Amino acid sequence: MRIGVAGVGRIGTMHATNLAALDQVDEVLLFDPVPGRAAQASAGLPGTKSVDDLAELLTACDGVLLATPTTTHPALLREAVAAGVPTLCEKPIASDLDEMKALVEEVEKSGVEVLVGFQRRFDPAVAELHRRVRAGEVGDIYLVRAIGNDANPPDFSYLPHSGGIFRDLLIHDLDAVPWLVGQPVVEVYASGSVLVDRAFAEADDVDNAVVLLKFAGGAHATLAGGRHDPLGYDHRIEVLGSKDSLAAGLDPRTPLTSLEPDGPRAHDPYPGFPERFHRAYLNEMAVFADVVAGRVANPSPARESLISLQLAEACEKSRRSGAPVRIDAGPRLPGGPAVPPKAGQSNTEVTA
Repeated sequence: MRIGVAGVGRIGTMHATNLAALDQVDEVLLFDPVPGRAAQASAGLPGTKSVDDLAELLTACDGVLLATPTTTHPALLREAVAAGVPTLCEKPIASDLDEMKALVEEVEKSGVEVLVGFQRRFDPAVAELHRRVRAGEVGDIYLVRAIGNDANPPDFSYLPHSGGIFRDLLIHDLDAVPWLVGQPVVEVYASGSVLVDRAFAEADDVDNAVVLLKFAGGAHATLAGGRHDPLGYDHRIEVLGSKDSLAAGLDPRTPLTSLEPDGPRAHDPYPGFPERFHRAYLNEMAVFADVVAGRVANPSPARESLISLQLAEACEKSRRSGAPVRIDAGPRLPGGPAVPPKAGQSNTEVTA
């Protein structure tokens, strides 16, 4: 099997390295729109070879991974789908909800498998949490708590193009939490502050935010995210139910110090998300190769990625208005949350 990687920045290079280590992958082909960049990356990565253009990449590979800037995703994904090549696209597949809805419809009509790179779905602990919730081992869900903190703020030049804290930092939780709960979100409330650096305010953004989600069954989820944690990168999800309370992301490297005599102490905290989700990224590539080979079902289809972007837009609307935003839950996914309506249809309403 030959897998192509379009875009050899930090994420693309990491994915290429992980793909090259898989027994089922014979060769990894690299392409980057910047001349010479793919050849330079290939020289340092055994098991890879560079190609000169996207058309050559799509012709030669059995599956392709898109790790280019977000603004290029729709056009590249359309080319990959037109070529009939199974694709894993880094999130989001489009930055605008209406454009994403139209793109999802095109993908589904084509019949080509498209996975969206929400790596937390591939994290072993999060996947086990999902399995236990679906198996009824947690019982009725009462509350979900998610925390996501960067160790250090992103480069300030990135902020004007990031899409804001809900589309950038918290988008992963806005995907993972509804996926875990398996119910549509019916109301969103969000609030944010600038506490780390005024550069966030200058970019019309916030650096700390809290989100409250209400699900159709009455359960709630609280999501908190921040751009600076002095101890290290932190991401945890807790699910509290009528039968059990479970957590993913709580281990000796969690950057949290307990003041109880026998409580945990942070040891060698994670410096960033690549380290925290190392196993998730390895598993993501292995699952993608299995999807390409037709051995497993797509665990992160394009249509489900509409949910997180819809919720991110509702969060931003709520933060700016100071009021909750009602979500008109669209048709429900089999065994999962509701899907936003098609392009041009509205499904959010600010409520006093």
